[in-house]
Amino acid sequence: MNILLVTNTYTPHVGGVARSVEAFAGEYRRRGHQVLVVAPEFPDMPADETGVLRVPAIQEFNASDFSVVLPTHPPLTAALDAFGPDIVHSQHPFLLGSTAVRIARYRGLPLVFTHHTLYEQYTHYVPGDSPALKRFTVELATRYANLCDQVFAPSQSIRDLLRERGVRTPIEVVPTGVHIERFAQGDGATVRAQAGIPADALVVGHLGRLAPEKNLALLAEAVAQFIAAEPKAHFLVVGSGPSADEMRAIFATAGVEARLHFAGTLQGQALADALHAMDLFAFASKSETQGMVLTEAMAAGLPVIALDAAGVREVVSDCENGRLLREETPEAFTAALRWAAALDDDASAALRQSALETAAAYSMEQSATTALECYRAVRVRSADEFEPAQNLWEEILGALRTEWSLFMNLAGASDAALGGERDPGEPR
Repeated sequence: MNILLVTNTYTPHVGGVARSVEAFAGEYRRRGHQVLVVAPEFPDMPADETGVLRVPAIQEFNASDFSVVLPTHPPLTAALDAFGPDIVHSQHPFLLGSTAVRIARYRGLPLVFTHHTLYEQYTHYVPGDSPALKRFTVELATRYANLCDQVFAPSQSIRDLLRERGVRTPIEVVPTGVHIERFAQGDGATVRAQAGIPADALVVGHLGRLAPEKNLALLAEAVAQFIAAEPKAHFLVVGSGPSADEMRAIFATAGVEARLHFAGTLQGQALADALHAMDLFAFASKSETQGMVLTEAMAAGLPVIALDAAGVREVVSDCENGRLLREETPEAFTAALRWAAALDDDASAALRQSALETAAAYSMEQSATTALECYRAVRVRSADEFEPAQNLWEEILGALRTEWSLFMNLAGASDAALGGERDPGEPR
């Protein structure tokens, strides 16, 4: 199968969507499929890439992880003609997401969309953030999903949410899998030594982009409280972003800034080494659609302390492989950390073993198998609906219908956000 993956973020960016696309592309290729990734240009991207077509873009729009794609890119048509895609898989409902719709409709191909992100949690990156803008992003993503032939939800929680929001397109739960073997071993001792963390310290860890939507103020307050009462405890943070200074300030106020360690953005074996330097994994985000970093942490044998939220509750089982907290306060989080730290050796080992077993259930092999089965099914289901145009006039009509659908998607989302009337049968 020739699989076209269209994404607004990709390597060398290290965000969740970029990592997901890279992981699926690699597994598809390993199984003998051809993959072409269409993505924006990024600074420091690899000089020699195979199977990637870069589109010129304005980088890091308004301090976000997104790049604003420039409107035209003539080489794209020639590249698609040469590649001959069988299916188009979009990762976003805007920017190159619109390009994905055009490609699928013009070429008579089925269109798949992964709803990776709760976009309303990210509107603070856009000037004029408001409740209306949040409603607009929800409507835009919902209406986009209904333009597609198949939707992938990264977790059951997101599948249920999309149905509540009015997505009528078939939805399959397809999480981004974890490569278990990549996290099974790591040199945690060296990471501790390099960071100045004692070998006998109790290390709480965190992995992810350090940004406001990740609820890091609460996390920092909770961990700082825990560390202040535990002389041997340290906090190791993997990632970078605008919230790092706020976290430092919280630890300074608590008088434990010397036991806060930032490792920066890590990948590959360096990431596995950092995870093996930790004893517990702490996570307070409520903006996730899946627990990808949680399964990576569990693949390294780490129990997870996290807030009950979409994408998290599917992974964390309270008192089995960590703690799932329904009370969103620093005090509740601190108490859970103390609970985990106080376990005896047998109970701690059981927690870690359960974490490993959970990670195994989220293997990349299983996720790719589910995705490929969906691709095959949607191709069969869509075969009669998307016969290639037989003449130039049909091609023109098809193009006009596509542009009209995209326009109505945008206009409808804007109308709903501003409180306009909703047509019968439109997504709620």
